[in-house]
Parts: sequence; C-alpha cells; structure tokens
Amino acid sequence: MPNNQTRRLSHGAMMIALFAIFIAIAFYVPIISLVASLFAPLPLAWYSAKYDRKSSLLVASIGCVISFFFGGLLIIPFAMMFAAIGVVIGDALRLKRSKVFLLMSTGITSLVTFAIEYLIALKLFEIDIIKDFMTIARESYQRSIELSQNFTNQTPIDEQMLSRMFDTMEILIPATITISIFFISFIMISINLPMLKRLGINVPKFHAFKNMRLPRAVLWYYLIVLTINLFISPESGTALYVICLNFSLVLWLLLTLQGISLVYFVLDAYGSPPFLKVLAALMAIPLYSFFVLIGILDLGFDIRSIVKGKIQK
Repeated sequence: MPNNQTRRLSHGAMMIALFAIFIAIAFYVPIISLVASLFAPLPLAWYSAKYDRKSSLLVASIGCVISFFFGGLLIIPFAMMFAAIGVVIGDALRLKRSKVFLLMSTGITSLVTFAIEYLIALKLFEIDIIKDFMTIARESYQRSIELSQNFTNQTPIDEQMLSRMFDTMEILIPATITISIFFISFIMISINLPMLKRLGINVPKFHAFKNMRLPRAVLWYYLIVLTINLFISPESGTALYVICLNFSLVLWLLLTLQGISLVYFVLDAYGSPPFLKVLAALMAIPLYSFFVLIGILDLGFDIRSIVKGKIQK
C-alpha cells in the first residue's frame, strides 16, 4: 500500500510538471505552440487512465494552479480546457469505453468548458471574443475589398451582400464552433492515443470509415428541420430560424460524411483502386447535396446489404 501511494504521488508530480511545461510552451512559443497544444492533454490522460477519478481531478487542479505561475490569469482558461480534455480521455480509457464514446465525451467536455469560459469572460471581464473576432474579420475583409478595388477599379462584392454574408456567419457561429471543437477533439484523440499505447495504456480503435453508420435518429432530425423550413419558413433573425440554420449545417455535415462512407464501402466491395476514394472525398465538397442524398438513403434503407448481395451473386 505505501509503495502504491508513493508511486501515485511521484507519477502525479511528474505529470503535473509535464502538463505545466506543455501549457507554457503552447502559450509562449509561437512556432511549436500548435504541437504543444495537441500533446498538452497527454500527461493527464496517462495519469487518469492509470489512477482513479478523484486522484486525477486533484492532479489536474494542481496542474492548472502551477500553470498560473507561468502566465497568470490569462493562462488559466487555456490550462483548464486541456486539463479537462486530458482527464476525460484518461477516464474513458480506464473504464474501457469505445472510441466513439471517447470522441463524444471529449468533444462535449471541450464544448462545455469553452462555453463556461466564454460566459465568464463575457460577464466578469466584459470580453466578447466571438464578437471581437467577427469585427476583426469584417474589417479585414473590407480592407481586402478596398485593395482589390484600387487595383481593378471594380467592386467584387457590394456592401449589402457583404453585410448579409457576415450576418449569416454570425448566426452560424454555434454550429461552426461545435463542428470545429469536435474536429479538433478528433485530431487530439488520433494523435494522443498512439502515444498512450506506447506508454502501456490499452486504447480502443475506430471501425473503418467505410463501416461508419450514424444513428437513424439523425435522419429524423433532418426531416424535422426540413419540414420546419418548408412549411413554417421561419423569418430571418428569429430564434427558430437561428436554431434551424445551425442544426441544418451540422446535419448536412453528418449526412455528407455518411454518404462518403457509403461510397467508400461500395468502392471497397468492388475492389476499386485507392485513388478513387481520394477523388470521392474531393468531389464531396462541390457535390455535397448529392452526398447528403446518398447519406439519407444509406440511413433510410439497407443499401449495404443490397450491395453485398449483388457481389455474392
């Protein structure tokens, strides 16, 4: 028992030190900050995978406190985000959860942490990072338009269209942030799990992308949003309009991925060359409506069984 307690304390101290170093590098060193950010959850993920949740939360809290001495209050939100991600990843690995559960829990934790930190910054410090970012983006785009007009004597986009474009971007901020956070979470998991495996932690695997199948509830959500848009037609700027537009963006992306997955399945079933998969993924960008339709058909009907049956014949 004393040996286990000593090992736990020594491992905790080492992981706290490594976490603080990663956070400091990610916060201060511009060139390698991205790499350090991706690996920042690794020490706490390893510790959480080996020890109980209570000890992991204590180590994560101390890691955030130690990070405070490197960068003051500004570094605390940064450290808390990666500490939460590390604890969730490690806890899911300790409980032997699937990789899909790992992705969902990491994404939701990151989203909730970001939302809490955003509200704290907005209410206590009156700092709206989203509004500031949109203001900078709008000013930058206007400067680029003026520069283009000076060179070509033509206006590439009028003020009214520019205003509508940025209004739509502001409405889609919730969906954009959600998609971005889950994408970053996927990258973090894909990078850190092989490292954790090398460190002696058992890690799950994703099923092949060609076998991806979303819950059928996604199809019902899409049909509900589509029905609201067709028969109710919410007015621009209303709460229902904002909700439907954000849900539509997320559902379009999910159904596009489902469509690409079906195409990959068919290509593999017929033994097609690998470059066709790359071509299909590239074609999904301009032809996303077609891939959304394929995704809907894949969720609504058992197309894969039909393909298997034809191949067996």
